[in-house]
Amino acid sequence: MYNTTIWAIQEKTDQTSFHRIETSFKREQDALLRVHQTSIGTHTMPTITSIEDLEALYGPVNPKAVTKVTPVITTLYKQWIEASKFLILSTVGPEGTDASPRGDDGPVATILDNKTLAMPDWRGNNRLDSLRNIVRDPRVSLMFMVHSSENVVRVNGTATITSDDAARKRFEQQGKLPATVIVVSVEELYFQCAKAIMRSKLWKAPENPVDVPTAGQFIKEMDTEFDAKDYDESYADRAKGILW
Repeated sequence: MYNTTIWAIQEKTDQTSFHRIETSFKREQDALLRVHQTSIGTHTMPTITSIEDLEALYGPVNPKAVTKVTPVITTLYKQWIEASKFLILSTVGPEGTDASPRGDDGPVATILDNKTLAMPDWRGNNRLDSLRNIVRDPRVSLMFMVHSSENVVRVNGTATITSDDAARKRFEQQGKLPATVIVVSVEELYFQCAKAIMRSKLWKAPENPVDVPTAGQFIKEMDTEFDAKDYDESYADRAKGILW
């Protein structure tokens, strides 16, 4: 009876409706297939969607890549961090991820104890992308770099933000204080091998000057009325008064 009823319904369905149902079903199938494919232009590539498939392409992890990880700031990692004037701070929030450069004229971060780092949030453009993320999701990653060294030190952990006066005064520069201080609880840290910096020859001066767009040109691309030339020419002098 069930099958008879189905066939009866199908017989009563006009060709246009049937075609519409068939087309809708095909679109759903295509949507499912796209989950496992990535397109670049007209070229469609398979997408890796499981850890098993991913690991099969690379083989076993190098044991040293595991044993180098430490849950605390050791003596040697302390030495590295104190030599670093530049790091990348990565955060995540409801709108997505963010990576922010951080730099200072001394150590970019201060070691409070073997599980805790602190760094000032100096003046910027007030977008507050990193800080907004930390307030809502404390997970952070830091990538410390030291000029001329081909290694990188990575820190993963959680962060909080404080406006405590004593914490801010710790980072006083030229009579100025940061608005807030980011305090990072270290969960793990380890060095990154040198191959990436070796491949890019990051610290070697290029034989010929690299011609890239300026900050002013980037803004002008979005705002055609913007005076990019004046912005670029005056920025160095203007920045001297707002570094801290």
